[in-house]
Amino acid sequence: MSRPSDRMYRPRQVRRRLFGVLFAGLCLVATLSGVVILAVLLGSVLAKALSHPPNPPWYELGHHVTEFWRFMTRIATSTNSPEPSEAGFKAGIVGSLWLLVLVTLIAIPTGVGAGLYLEEYAPPGRIRRIIQTNIANLAGVPSIVYGILGLVVFSRAFGFDPLALGKMLWAGALTLSLLVLPIVVIATQESLRAVPSSLRQAALALGATRWQVIRDHVLPSALPGILTGTILSVSRAIGETAPLLMVGAANSILYTPSSPSDYYTALPVEIYNFATLPREEFRTVAAGGILILLALLLSMNAVAIFLRTPTGRRLAGRGITQISRMGWAVSQSLHPSQRTFANGDSELGVPGPPSNPSITNPGDPHSK
Repeated sequence: MSRPSDRMYRPRQVRRRLFGVLFAGLCLVATLSGVVILAVLLGSVLAKALSHPPNPPWYELGHHVTEFWRFMTRIATSTNSPEPSEAGFKAGIVGSLWLLVLVTLIAIPTGVGAGLYLEEYAPPGRIRRIIQTNIANLAGVPSIVYGILGLVVFSRAFGFDPLALGKMLWAGALTLSLLVLPIVVIATQESLRAVPSSLRQAALALGATRWQVIRDHVLPSALPGILTGTILSVSRAIGETAPLLMVGAANSILYTPSSPSDYYTALPVEIYNFATLPREEFRTVAAGGILILLALLLSMNAVAIFLRTPTGRRLAGRGITQISRMGWAVSQSLHPSQRTFANGDSELGVPGPPSNPSITNPGDPHSK
């Protein structure tokens, strides 16, 4: 005897199966669209980069590889020039690396700290919801808006000239840091939410303080996700052009910056400059710059993928544990009055769970 549910799904069974196959095919096409677009992009850029003379036949692969290597070496070690045969991206590569380091130093500690506070310390309420809504909205603001903000705030300092950074490297780094900061905060919060709450409760039940729970358990568990989000956000910042054009990244810098106070240019800015020049030979130079930029971005994405592997997670967890312990030891040496006793209490009045009376600190006045 057939069930009512079987009778309900029996009509038009062939048509429903056909729709299922068609839907699976559309999903596969959507999945492969990104791979196809990337392959077409790489192929067109590579063909443009290989179009400079001499042009050997297509079957001489060894000659193509040799010419391509010479071409990439030349544009990576040469500066901007009005002659296509002498033009290169050395100043832009060094400027982009400076921006990469400064954005990493500014945006990651600030964003991770903000995410930690919002997820672990901030009490739930209207203020927290307002802050998180603003951060989510800022993550979707176009980059040119951040460029205008950086121009007003950092480059011109609202017209207060003594604080204006002008066209310094600092202005570009701070503007790009503002651009990626909401993404870092959101990535940190999502990674912390993925850590099971039972891990926190177990550590607190064993007598650990909240900071010890975060330092020894929550952060090592969430670190691969945090680093993956931050690396991808920083790689996005390195590829941005519009904000840097607004805050004064020049197209014709012929020297490499040696400090954050120097004038600078960046790799995307130089690519944009060469691509807009009228001579056709500069298209080949711009294609070579695109390949250098893609190699830099793919290297950063490869690091993010490695951090997701079990080996990467272990290495990242050990790294954050060692760094946090080093920071804790430095803070204890600088502020000996803030040392934590065996039971988790501190002399600043931070409460801790009851401890074993046989484990006491000789300097603890409460142990007497």
